Amino acid sequence: MKILAIGTLQPLSPEQQQTFMPQEVPATLQVYLNGKIEQFWFRSDMKGPIFLMEVTSVDEANSILESLPLGNAKLLSFELMPVGPLIPLGLLIQ
Repeated sequence: MKILAIGTLQPLSPEQQQTFMPQEVPATLQVYLNGKIEQFWFRSDMKGPIFLMEVTSVDEANSILESLPLGNAKLLSFELMPVGPLIPLGLLIQ
């Protein structure tokens, strides 16, 4: 199952940045290396990351994201949207 996870990051103080970012980046990269994040971007409005995830359920995606340091600290939240093929395109090949 593919999930589009759109993150919203709370404003971080310089102290929070120094505390969380050295942990957040390697933890996120590990999720990527584990195959749960396929692609990632940063929102152009600078409000947080967007991940395309490959998971078994929305609950699994939520659990993974909440276990990351910023998610665990409630400083980063995600809107999770299951996505899939554009089924109506099948009408064009019938």
